[in-house]
Order: sequence, then structure tokens, then C-alpha cells
Amino acid sequence: MRWSYIFKAVGILIMVLGAAMLPSMGISLYYNEKTFAFLISTLICFICGGLVFGIFRKMKTDYISPREGMAVVGIGWTAMGLFGALPFYLSPEFVSFTDAFYESMSGFTTTGASVITNIESLGKGILFWRSFIQWLGGMGIIVLSLAILPILGIGGMQLYKAEVPSPVPDKLKPRIKDTAMLLWKVYLLITLAQAILLKLGGMGGFDAVCHALTTLPTGGFSTQNASVGQYNNLYFDFIIIFFMLMAGINFSLHYQLLRGKPLAFWKDPECRFFLGLVLVLTGLISFNTYGSVYYSVGEALRYAGFQVVSIVTTTGYGTADYEKWPAMSQVLIFFCMFIGASAGSTGGGMKCLRIMLCVKYCYRELFSLIHPHSVIRIKIGGKSVSDDVMRSILGFLALFVMLFVICSILLAATGVDLLTSIGAVASAIGNIGPGFGNVGPTENYAAIPALGKWLLIWCMLLGRLEIYTLLIFLVPEFWRK
Repeated sequence: MRWSYIFKAVGILIMVLGAAMLPSMGISLYYNEKTFAFLISTLICFICGGLVFGIFRKMKTDYISPREGMAVVGIGWTAMGLFGALPFYLSPEFVSFTDAFYESMSGFTTTGASVITNIESLGKGILFWRSFIQWLGGMGIIVLSLAILPILGIGGMQLYKAEVPSPVPDKLKPRIKDTAMLLWKVYLLITLAQAILLKLGGMGGFDAVCHALTTLPTGGFSTQNASVGQYNNLYFDFIIIFFMLMAGINFSLHYQLLRGKPLAFWKDPECRFFLGLVLVLTGLISFNTYGSVYYSVGEALRYAGFQVVSIVTTTGYGTADYEKWPAMSQVLIFFCMFIGASAGSTGGGMKCLRIMLCVKYCYRELFSLIHPHSVIRIKIGGKSVSDDVMRSILGFLALFVMLFVICSILLAATGVDLLTSIGAVASAIGNIGPGFGNVGPTENYAAIPALGKWLLIWCMLLGRLEIYTLLIFLVPEFWRK
């Protein structure tokens, strides 16, 4: 393990983060707010990142091993969370570094679980920073660095595989730097389109930008205490639903659409599964809430559709308190937290592709009991899936469920009640935001004990980095030569 190269890359990332704070400082200046928190934070990032990079700057390499790629991603994301917490910690709204770090990691991992009790009291600069770190985290700050920093060069595919939230990363261009740049162009284009549409619908310019910055990364941080529900506007709901769905679809399909292939969405089996699942769940919950919670079909469809899309894509916006819905609807929402969005999207959760392949695997096993001598290949989109990929997927699903159970028990051990523990861990490891119990859609995470917050921080990072990238640090063989 060449630690000198790893720390050199992390030093660059910290300096990139310092530069990323400048727009928030500009927002504070524009609204005549104090810029002390951002000024000091930027200086700390440049000094610390510069020192680390300077010490190891002479280290050159033409290849990054998978272990080194995972180390850069794991340490890099932890560093982003720590240094990204500085503006929060230096602002008067945060009294402890634990809360500041929690808010920062929740932003970078696009979880959207906040500890702030009065969001509307925050300054515009801090509000923008909350939104901007989700936007950076959505596609991945390391992918951003691959796109703009040639110094990370040839070995970038290892970083990309460790970072992109997908079982099988799509390499759209021969060079990984070109792939990263292409992804960011698509990401930026869709973000701008949403901000413009929200502004045209009557939303304030600042709020429109902030909500666009947190929709595409499926983050869910809002500028309002009551999230999107504060506006009570059907047009805003429709626009945000549309862009949440866009964010939950594999971004390589958006690229194909821009290249003049409108049928790419329909031809992709995972996309069909994802959209079909949203329609089925929306129909079931609408039927279940009609007459008991909502007294018109339009209302039931509106609120059920928004919450289903918000939770399945792991965005976490809220327009309704789903804890007041019938038990069946709440159970369906809970299952949505585990399913997640499409592979190759900015969403979290298990991912639809893994769920599809797991179902196909289970069917194959049942079929083999009836026809023991048959040879059946698991296919997706007409292509066979290798046994190595299936083992990785089944291992991931097993780890996901096992970690959910263990972390729920550990959170309950800190004094948190059972329902809140289950809801908070499912939300954290799925990068969703709202949970159940005391962390439901109308509450926040301020009351969680400090030890519980650190556990949830780890869960958020686990979910964002697809478990393997972070959990590999606990395997003894990882540290051996």
C-alpha cells in the first residue's frame, strides 16, 4: 500500500473542498451576512490540504491498485465530511462538532438527515452550503476530481469503481477522465433545467437553486422547515417528482437520450422495473389512503406519488406525514427505504438492479429443484450475468441486511426506542433522510444521543460508498502486503 500517493490524493481533495466553499462565501457577501465561518474554513482547507500535498507531491505512480483506490475513497470521503463540517461548526447555529460533522456527512452522503431544529433561521450562505455539498456528493467529489485534475491520471478507474454507486460502473468513454466530465455535464444540465422550471413556477430564485441542487443528488435538504410541503404547490410537486425520477434513473441513459436515443429508457430492463415499481406502489398507497386520509382521488395520488418517489429515490423530501397513514402504507414506505433507485443513479438503497438479479437467482434455484440437470444462466437485458457479479450482489444484500440489524441494535443500546432505531438506521444506511418514530418526516435527528449520531454517521458513509469500500478497512488482509 503506497500511503504517500493516497495522502497526496486526499490533500488535493481537501484543497478542492476549500475552493468549493467560495460560492457560499459569495452568497453570504451578497446577502450582507458574516463570512467569518467560510473564510476561516477555506483557509484551513487550503493550508491543511496544501501541507499534505506538499509533503507527498513528489510521489508519482502509473497505476493505482484496487486497495489504494478504496483507501483514497474511504479516507477522502471521511476527510470531506470533517473539513466540510467547519463552516457549520464556526457558525452560531451549531453548538458541538458532533452536530456539525453529522450535518456535513449527511450532506455529502446525500442522506438529508438534519439536526437543525429551525432551518429557516439559518443564513443564506449556510443554507447554500448545505445544498451545495449534497450536489457535490451526489455524483461524487472524487469523480469531480477525476474530471478536473489530470494529476490523478491513469489509475482513475479504481477510484471510479469505488465511488460510483452502481454494481457495474458504466464506462461511457475510453478515458475515465472523459467519462467523469461527461457525467458532470449531464448532471449540471439537468440541475439548471430544474432550477429554471421552479423559478418560472413562482419559487424564489434562491430557493429554486437550492432545491435543484438537492433534488438531482437525491439529497433532500430543503430551505424550509416543512420541506417541500411548506409551499403546498401542485406545480412544484410535479416538477420535483419528475426530477427525482430523473435522478433515480441510470445517468448513462440520460446521456443516451441526449445523443438522440429516446427509447433508451424503455429498452433498459432496470429502468422499466424502477418506473413500474413506482407506479404500483403509488397505486397501492393511493388506494389505501383514499377515504381514510384523503377524500379525493387527486389528493391521494398527489401525496402518495410524491412520497413514494421521494423515498424510493432516497431523496427524502416531504409533503405529507406518512406516519399518519394506514399501517399498510407505512410498511410499503419502509420497504421503499431498502429498495432504492437504479444502479448508476445518485440514489442510495440496495438498487433495483440488485433486487432484480436476486429475484432471478431465487427463481433459478427453485427451477433447479424441479429440473436438477438443467443449466440456466441469469440474464439481464439479454446479457448473461457472471457468477462473480452474482456473488458480489448476494454478498452485498446479505451485508446490507446484517448491518441494518446490528446497527439498529447498537442504536437502541444508546437509549433510543425501537421504532426510532429501526427507522433511523434504515434511513441512514439507505441515505434517505426521514425515518420513523422520533425521526419521522416531521421531526429531525437533534434528539439522538451523541454516540448514536456517530453510529449513524458511519451508517451514512457505509450506504454512500456501497458498503464494500468502507467495510474492507475492517478486513485484516487489507492491511497486509
